[in-house]
Amino acid sequence: MHPPSRLLRLSAPVELLSLGILLANLAVLHQQAVASAIGPLHGCAYLIAIIATAREVGPDRTATLLAAIPGVGGMLALRRLSAPAQPSSDTCP
Repeated sequence: MHPPSRLLRLSAPVELLSLGILLANLAVLHQQAVASAIGPLHGCAYLIAIIATAREVGPDRTATLLAAIPGVGGMLALRRLSAPAQPSSDTCP
């Protein structure tokens, strides 16, 4: 299995970090300017992570479903796509 695309490796952490900033702003600062600046960044990173995951080659679509989870989906998909391939259990010894 090949490594995940550079686009996914960049967008997944941006999605998670931007969500953390938005939640911190909501809990502490309540600054509209922060929400206005980071909100669209988070939305774009979320969509890019889903699209980049869907473009990855492979029959396993679980990573694409994981990428659709808001906030942490990109990182979960990245982790799944970065994991070494499991040997098939269909082979006989």
